[in-house]
Parts: sequence; structure tokens; C-alpha cells
Amino acid sequence: MDFSNAARELYGVEPGDFVATRTRLVREAKDAGDAALAERIGGLRRPTVSAWAVNLLARSAAGDLGRLLDVGDELRSAWGSGGGGLGGLEERRARAVDGLLRAAESLAAEAGHPLRDQALREVEDTLQAATVDADVAAEVREGTLSRPRSHTGFVPAGFPVAPGGGKPRTETKKGRREKKEPEERPRRRAGEERPRERTAKRDDPARARRAAALRERAADAEREFARREEEAASARDAADRASAEVGRLRRELDRVAADRDAAVRKAERAEQARDRADETVRRARRKAADAERDAPGG
Repeated sequence: MDFSNAARELYGVEPGDFVATRTRLVREAKDAGDAALAERIGGLRRPTVSAWAVNLLARSAAGDLGRLLDVGDELRSAWGSGGGGLGGLEERRARAVDGLLRAAESLAAEAGHPLRDQALREVEDTLQAATVDADVAAEVREGTLSRPRSHTGFVPAGFPVAPGGGKPRTETKKGRREKKEPEERPRRRAGEERPRERTAKRDDPARARRAAALRERAADAEREFARREEEAASARDAADRASAEVGRLRRELDRVAADRDAAVRKAERAEQARDRADETVRRARRKAADAERDAPGG
């Protein structure tokens, strides 16, 4: 067992099984004599629900997730070369993220952990960040996230807006300025926000501050839950060890009691043999005395 495989196994289990699985992996590493590996595994943190959902995508929707990350590679390349073709890439990213959000919602529900709105937003933020930051993309692809990821804005620092963005261009035709029709976009579901609408909401400072505060409170709650669960798991481990020790002591007590009973029986037999020998000696002495009296001249 190495650290990478242990981490991938650990972050592939359901949230409720995380602590028990980590305890087992730590014990296996210790049994194998690898204390350093045991310490590294023991330091892995329980994932939030949103991070677990992204890890679930890495395992159960790897193809769709890989396509999104490929779009991210293309976006970063386009940004680095001046932004050509960003419009089509942005649309592909939006479609891929929407599809993965639906997949995450469905997979989590099937696993018995339906995602609340906050968790869904964190999943979306993580997927968006993975298309901007190559390091986040690597974490997402590996499927070993413990916390959701986010990125300020949707482009790298120093690249404020996508070239060609904004309203559709206008051009002069027969002395009139006419609005150029945008390319046909995929039909939106009823009530679904456009990517720019979601971006505008995120860019509202007051809304962003409230969302950040809510995310922080949710993260605090998750951390407190994880801490309590770890304390409970530690207490259960201590109780198991105490029960095992009680069992061992009981077996030891039974063995000592059996040894005592055997010793008592042996002592009783020895005493009985001694009494018989004493009686034999007395009889012999009496016979010797009688023989002396009966002897001539006695």
C-alpha cells in the first residue's frame, strides 16, 4: 500500500465511512511497519459533502469530467495566446458544468446523500476553478479533495475580461446600424440562468459577501461535525480496546483460577499420600515392636 492508493481508496468511500476506513488504513500501515505512511494517512481530513460529490464525479463520471478539464486546458491556452475563440469555449464550459452538476446531484442522491443548494454551489465553484487553475484541475482529476475549491473571477490574474466579450457587435448596413445576430445558443431549461447571469450574481459585492459568510459558516459546521465524528470514532476505538483488554484479563483470570484449582487438587492428593505413608510407618513400627517382644530373651 502506498499513500496515493490509500488516499484514493479513502476519498472514494461515503462520508459516514470515512473515519472507520481511515482507521483501518492507518492500522494496516502500522502493521506493515510503515509508521510514516500511517501518520500521513492519519492526517487526511474528512471531505465536505461538496468535495465528496466532486470526488464521486471523478470516479463515476470520469469521461464527462475529463472533457470539462480538457476545455479548461483550451481556455488557459486561449487566454495565454490572446483570447482567440473564447466565446465557443465559454459555451462548452457552461454546458459541461451544467451536465456535471446534474450528474453530481443524481449520483449523490443515489448514494443516499442528496446535495443541498449550498453544496451544489460549492461543486459548481470547484468545477469552474478547475478550468482556470491547473493545480485545482489535477486535484479534481485525482478525486481526493477534502474541501471545495474556488477561484476569484473566471480568468487568470491580469486578464480582466474575455476578448470580444460584452454585447453583440453592431455594423453599418445601408446607412443603418443593425445589431448582428449572435450565434444560436443551446436552448435553456425553464428557470435556468445563463452563465453571465450567474457571473453577475457572483460579482455583486453584497451578494458575494453574504455567500462567503454562508460558505464559511457551512465550512465551520462541517469541520465541527468532522471533529465530533472523529472524537466519537476515537472513543469507540478506546472502548473496543478496553473491551478487548477486559476479555484478555478475564481469560487470564480463568487460566489462573484453573491453575489454582489444579494446584489445590495436587496438594490434596499429596496430603492423602502423606497420610497413607504415615499410617504405613506406624504399622511398621508396631510390627517391629511386637517382633522384639516375641523374640527369645525379649
